[in-house]
Amino acid sequence: MQLSGAQILLESMQHEEVDVMFGFPGGAVIDIYDQIPNYSVRHILVRHEQGAVHAADGYARASGKVGVALVTSGPGATNTVTGIANAYCDSIPMVVFTGQVPTPLIGNDAFQEVDIVGITRPCTKHNYLVSNVDDMARIIKEAFYVARSGRPGPVLVDLPKDVLQAKTKFSYPKKVDIRSYQPTVKPHKQQVKKAVKLIAKANRPLFYVGGGVINANASEELTWLAKNLCVPVTATLMGLGAFPGNDPQFLGMLGMHGTYAANMAVQNCDVMIAVGARFDDRVTGKLDTFAPHAKIIHVDVDPTSIRKNVHVHVPVVGDCKAVLKVFKDEAKDLVENGECKDKHAKWLEQVEQWAASHPLAYNSGDKIKPQYVVEKIYELTGGDAIIATEVGQNQMWAAQFYKYKEPRTLLTSGGLGTMGYGFPAAIGAQMAFPDKLVIDVAGDGSIQMNIQELITAVSNKLPVKIVILNNGFLGMVRQWQEFFYKSNYCATCMDAQPDFVKLAEAYGALGYRVTKVGDVEPVLKEAFSTPNTVIVDVHVEAEENVYPMVPAGASITEMLLV
Repeated sequence: MQLSGAQILLESMQHEEVDVMFGFPGGAVIDIYDQIPNYSVRHILVRHEQGAVHAADGYARASGKVGVALVTSGPGATNTVTGIANAYCDSIPMVVFTGQVPTPLIGNDAFQEVDIVGITRPCTKHNYLVSNVDDMARIIKEAFYVARSGRPGPVLVDLPKDVLQAKTKFSYPKKVDIRSYQPTVKPHKQQVKKAVKLIAKANRPLFYVGGGVINANASEELTWLAKNLCVPVTATLMGLGAFPGNDPQFLGMLGMHGTYAANMAVQNCDVMIAVGARFDDRVTGKLDTFAPHAKIIHVDVDPTSIRKNVHVHVPVVGDCKAVLKVFKDEAKDLVENGECKDKHAKWLEQVEQWAASHPLAYNSGDKIKPQYVVEKIYELTGGDAIIATEVGQNQMWAAQFYKYKEPRTLLTSGGLGTMGYGFPAAIGAQMAFPDKLVIDVAGDGSIQMNIQELITAVSNKLPVKIVILNNGFLGMVRQWQEFFYKSNYCATCMDAQPDFVKLAEAYGALGYRVTKVGDVEPVLKEAFSTPNTVIVDVHVEAEENVYPMVPAGASITEMLLV
């Protein structure tokens, strides 16, 4: 039987076990939408294409599956670019299908034509323009394979209207063979042996872990190694949850807004084991002062990430899970003889002293402190929730004051820092886990970037909770203005704000306003217990700052503390 390109797309999705996609229709993809009711994949109608891609991103991060978005040509396609770039920066597996004008019209400035393949080439792992219906199934198979394998990332598939209407015999490929794309998964054993020997000699070792550990589902292996080798662990923003956040060996996040203990451990360690992290500038601070005493072992599936920013003594290329499994085998003698426990005892004591001397803290008062709100969220959920964040101060407080005990429980925009990411990402996570509590910790600035998705949540009966830390400012920019620009608060004061409670009600959600410290806990309890979409508008201290903070260009030991 011959199928149309639109049918082949949906058949292929079924072969890839896609259960949900997020999209917005238009003329170029109307043939696909005509067929959707005939297939099992669930389509979630968003209200903006950026929301579709962020929702697919959140779904992917929470579930570990490939997220899928579907949009039309022209402005529909260009509205996805920020979301695609966001996923690219954070290595999130995603396939975005865009409509395109018929192939004879490509290049003729046809209505709603745009070269989305050219536009997204710098921010996709790969992209395709399907010019022949006979290639459709193969390209879709490749797109999903490329998105999820190696270092994950977004793949875009551009679908001309005439290709969607053309018919051919459907046969879905059983395997993928791309000669130019063969990611290294298994590590070189000799490199692992070198790394383990280095760890055996270390007196002050430190695990520095990033989002690659979570992407590779390697948290169990990492935790085993850290516990059995008695090595403290610090994580990037993207790596939070890779190691239990409530474990005494966990030092918290490192870098610009990292903990005192984590940053001091980095500067004093003699061996650093970096796993699935890329030595981002927000982590390293001034490069020539970063980990000055350490020999660095760097594990990453992407060889181009190794030695990109820092000198590495032992590079290990491979999938984090596969590499750490080999580490476990090679480190068995170290574990069995118990040498590490005694050898690292003083180092662990020193790290504990740093944590005790300068813990994460804030000055309490009559006004609601945003840190207190995040602490209450953690206390009420017991850490058993999926937390999405927007970007800015709300994001940093959520990273600092909530303990992520498991991987895939923090969804946040790391590399790109995309305001408006958190809420649609929370929608995606709630679709993946309908029975879990999903909370978006938001700022009053960020939440307005994709507030239209409230109707997406309400219409699909998704009980997402939005907790707005409302300080009346674009808080992180204001903080920089205070510290480095003589408090010249130009364009950061959000003095004209919507009534978020009425806004929630207008969309059919529930809205609560909190202005007193004593009301924080009971209102959060009520909000978390209701089966509805909820906004909790918490009016917090207006000029509260995120501490610690490392000024741009400074060493990570040059922290501004409370």
